Amino acid sequence: MELRVLRYFLAAAREENITRAAEVLHITQPTLSRQLQQLEEELGTRLFVRGKRKLGLTEAGMLLRRRAEELIELADKTEQELSAPARELSGTIFIGSAETVAAKALPPLLEAFHREHPLVRYDLISGNADQMKERLELGLMDVAVFMEPVNLEQYEFLRLPEADRWGVLVPAGDALAEKKSVSLRELGDSPLFLSRRDSVQKALSGWFGADFEKLNILLTHNLIGNSARLVEYGLGYALTAEGSVELYDSSRVRFLPFAPEFSVRSVLAWKKYRTFSPTVEAFLELARSQLTGAARKEAEGE
Repeated sequence: MELRVLRYFLAAAREENITRAAEVLHITQPTLSRQLQQLEEELGTRLFVRGKRKLGLTEAGMLLRRRAEELIELADKTEQELSAPARELSGTIFIGSAETVAAKALPPLLEAFHREHPLVRYDLISGNADQMKERLELGLMDVAVFMEPVNLEQYEFLRLPEADRWGVLVPAGDALAEKKSVSLRELGDSPLFLSRRDSVQKALSGWFGADFEKLNILLTHNLIGNSARLVEYGLGYALTAEGSVELYDSSRVRFLPFAPEFSVRSVLAWKKYRTFSPTVEAFLELARSQLTGAARKEAEGE
């Protein structure tokens, strides 16, 4: 498969119409139709469901669309890195981040790096650990902020200075909202929302002990965003880390840390043995310098 043909395929899938896709690509409609037919023959499967006015994707077509998007993104990223001027660092650093208090370490890092290398750009993606690890494995992301617990066997990492307290997100008008902290006993049988990640559930189970099995888990999620709206509506409480909710309007929802306290650390991680562009290498060098220094000061303060 040629990248050029994959771009043709993605344009057809996006426009859902051969004629419009050909116009976007600045090629003739017969040329595009022939290229797509040859792609189907090469792969030995139908990629499109051809209607009178609309072009749809088969299951094989939907799979190819996902893989083609990843391949094109990686190809564009590689081309960008290789075409960067030799003397002046440029290009884009792809950064992922969990919703965590520890992500406060990123702004000073980016500000310092931008001051020294103004031609560099950044692509910041928020997501959970599973999503970011997949992108790191595919080479679509350079570094990521992970909240523990997370398996880091395949990664190099730097620990970030701030920790996240776990607790409960409640509606601002709820009876618990005026409290400074909350215990497991005070949750009773209230409906709860919780991350679907196994590692998070295991960590909470270890901290709660046998009482974890008694929790009334109404809903699981991958990110807290939409669950916070359900909390605001009064459907239940969300078990979450403090950094995931600190940007929400405190007049609508309130975060209460657990008592006794349960907190977790975060890391800035990148794939072991991967060859990075000079731009990313320079960024990692700055991160090592700043974060190692911050960790040293933290240790001396203890």
